[in-house]
Formats: sequence, C-alpha cells, structure tokens
Amino acid sequence: MKLSEAQVNQFNEEGWLFLPELFTPEEIAVLNTEAEEIYKQSREEIWREKSGAPRTAFAAHLYNEAFGILGRHPRMIEPIEQLFGEKVYMHQYKINAKAKFSGDVWQWHQDYGVWARDDGMPEPRAMNISIFLDEVFPYNGALMLIPRSHKQGVLAAEHDKSTTSYPLWTLDEATVQRLYDDGGLVVPTGKAGGMLLFHGNLVHGSAGNITPLPRKIVYLTLNAVSNYIRKPTRKEWIAHQDFRPIEPCPDDALLQYARRYREAAE
Repeated sequence: MKLSEAQVNQFNEEGWLFLPELFTPEEIAVLNTEAEEIYKQSREEIWREKSGAPRTAFAAHLYNEAFGILGRHPRMIEPIEQLFGEKVYMHQYKINAKAKFSGDVWQWHQDYGVWARDDGMPEPRAMNISIFLDEVFPYNGALMLIPRSHKQGVLAAEHDKSTTSYPLWTLDEATVQRLYDDGGLVVPTGKAGGMLLFHGNLVHGSAGNITPLPRKIVYLTLNAVSNYIRKPTRKEWIAHQDFRPIEPCPDDALLQYARRYREAAE
C-alpha cells in the first residue's frame, strides 16, 4: 500500500494523516474481541487506571497471534517505509483503552520527547500509527492534535508522575496555548478500522471518557532501523530492543486469522 503525493504532502505539512476504514469490520471484530480478553489478564504489561479500569496493554504482538499479525501488516508497514525511505522495526506496541464512564486523560505531550529522554532515540524518525478498534467520536476521549506543531522540534517538558497512573513528559499550559494559537486543533474521528499516522513531535493529548461508549485504539510506534534506541531506561516490553526490520505478512493474513477464529468458535 502506497500513499499518494497529496497524502505525503499533507503529512509533511500538517504532521498527521487519517485513512478511514482501512481495516474491514471482520478484521476489527476479532481484534476487538481479543483486546477485551487481554485486558482481563494479570500481566505486568497491562497498566490500569487508578479506578482499576484498563489503560494500556503493552507488547500484545508478543503474546497474541492476532495482534502479532497486525504488527506486521503491510497496510501499516508500507506507508511508513515510504515516508522514511528505509525499513522499520517495532519500537513500541500498545492497546490503549478509554473505558466507558471512567477512561482517564492523556496529558498534552510529544511522543518523541519521551523516546529521546527515556530511550535514547537519536532522531524523530519514528512514527505513531493509531488503529481504531471502536468508533471514535469527538466526545468519547478522541485524540486531539495540534497541526504543524511537529515543526517546533523537541519542546521543554516536565515529568508528570502524579496526574494519571502512567508517568509522562508533559507540556505546560502556556506552551500548548501558544501552539494552539498558531496551529489550531484537529480531532480525527471515524469508524472502527480507521488508521491515523502522526509525527513523533506532533503535540497531542486526549480528554477523559465519561460517556457510555468505550474507545480502544491500538498504538504502534515504528522506528527507522538506522534510528534504533541507544540508551534505553525502560523495560524491554515498553521500549523494544529487537531492532530487526519487520517483514510484512500477506495482506489477507488478519482476515484469514479472523475466519479461522470464527470457525473455531462455531
């Protein structure tokens, strides 16, 4: 799968690109089912909100076949290799939940700022890919992006260890206000199966979810193989240290898995 020239230009200028309904309902249904099963497990890779609701499940591609296939899917891998001009490896993989009624916020931040400070990543040549497992509305904890903020470089940040259950390098209100005044705000929404790409330096965050509508999104970070992390401080299942390039699976691999899954359940 290749991006058009117009799509590449939008990404370079705005720092983000949304591809609606890239994965089929059948593919998403099996991922959704297995995500719920993963959240029930007691593993160190699964972080929970202070309320006990699931917040994120790290490294699911290493212990779940369906998410392993997704992590090698050409609809995700090929556009990133096109933008970077080289092979990529998996730096981070997580399934983020915004539980209905109790999903907590993600503060304003840049992901590359975290990768640089905590993992020793040399350059912002890693890409965020977000795959919607539920329909994302403006009101159920959708991701908010500040367009063109990726052109500001790495911004000063404080290590917030108290606001939520997950420590994060966050931006202050004055910085976010300045960036908003310059670039505005976009909130990509859409049906399950959509895929969002956004630059590692793009400033983003999300509000809590007090609606009856859950919001699960798979977040994968693909890093250029030449840009492998140099000084990791986090556990390997948070910042992976297998720098081998990903070999994409067949385009129908997830669909075939979904059909085997359905047949086994019948």
